[in-house]
Amino acid sequence: MSTPDDSRAAVAIALLYQNSQFLMQLREEKPEIAYPGCWAFFGGHLEPGELPEEGMRRELIEEIGYAPPNLLPFETNTQDPHFIRYVFHAPLTVELKTLELNEGCDLGLATLKEIRQGSRYSDRMGKTYPLGKPHQEILLSFIQQQAMS
Repeated sequence: MSTPDDSRAAVAIALLYQNSQFLMQLREEKPEIAYPGCWAFFGGHLEPGELPEEGMRRELIEEIGYAPPNLLPFETNTQDPHFIRYVFHAPLTVELKTLELNEGCDLGLATLKEIRQGSRYSDRMGKTYPLGKPHQEILLSFIQQQAMS
């Protein structure tokens, strides 16, 4: 995965899964961030000259104190007018309780039912929040492709 010459922000995001559920981050309700108050993926902006996989590992270590041994590319999503998303996937090989939440308000494993309905309850915040629309679409595409392979 190489970075194309594009003026949009380049981000790397991770689909981490365990027992047919997907790790998601509840983003803070700050209007200045993308998808405030939504469930999204862990990941973030690539630094200048940084390869997508390098940025993905750095972001995961910063945000949850963990990076899987093998990150596999899923897709380069170019549909958003503001972002190019380099999407990686890997099994989550540690227990959820061992992750350090260093960014966001909550983290949790979303079920297929929650992904399809587009919302998930946050135990920490005590209410239900939507999944970010592009995050839901990427997950549904990944799930569909995995079922077909």
